[in-house]
Amino acid sequence: MTKAPGQQGAATDTIFPTWFIPHGGGPCFFMDWRQMGGPADTWDKMAAWLRSLAATLPAKPKAIVVISGHWEEEVFTASTAAAPAMIYDYTGFPPHTYELQYPAPGAPEVAARIVELLKGAGLAAGTSPSRGFDHGIFIPLLLIFPDADIPVVPLSLTRDLDPEVHLKAGQALQALREEGVLIIGSGMSYHNMRAFRTPAATAPSEAFDRWLTDTVRDEDAGSRWRGLAHWAEAPAARNAHPREEHLLPLMVAAGAAGDAPGEQVFSDVAMEAHLSGFRFG
Repeated sequence: MTKAPGQQGAATDTIFPTWFIPHGGGPCFFMDWRQMGGPADTWDKMAAWLRSLAATLPAKPKAIVVISGHWEEEVFTASTAAAPAMIYDYTGFPPHTYELQYPAPGAPEVAARIVELLKGAGLAAGTSPSRGFDHGIFIPLLLIFPDADIPVVPLSLTRDLDPEVHLKAGQALQALREEGVLIIGSGMSYHNMRAFRTPAATAPSEAFDRWLTDTVRDEDAGSRWRGLAHWAEAPAARNAHPREEHLLPLMVAAGAAGDAPGEQVFSDVAMEAHLSGFRFG
């Protein structure tokens, strides 16, 4: 008999992929972007892609784990909130965007399973009883799973921002993919707030995006791991990510895919920067 997700040994006949998704700029999909000084269609392609993602899955997930670039703790921390609240961690947007709701339940048993797996791999981990959904979670999920009927567990980054530690965390969570759980890394493949909307973003973002796509596709698991662990040595790396919190969710998604390479499944230019999404496993 198949057990509920979160129970040790739970298994299904389905193995889920993992995703790294760009989550756009604040509540960008739910407003007229001309109010922010850009073309109205800036985020249309990304929004359409996010809306298409659920149909690419082999089954409906029993739970979703989202590693957002907007939550950092001393150790990996999973939310055990049963009814996570909204965290409107953006400023300067239209009033209605602070009324958006994503009423998906939490999944405390999946949070406990995450901690169990991380600790079993020798990684420090804990729980938060109150962490809700930041905009790296609720904004894209409003498009991907608009019914909000799948339990969601937020999982933090660690403040050391060590890429190899985040790869190892993903590796530790591989079993969840066989337990009905979808793992999503939510960030941005390019995240230089000073360069966005200027020509200073275009060529560097293209160079970094090309490197990132080639590295993710590398079929040699060891080479792929080393490349991602040393991402800061890539072309235009620090232009793309002056601080890497929006890239590290990709490391968790890649680590959770094990030996399987990834593929670029989304590409666009928005705010003069090349942006990509990836699927692993």
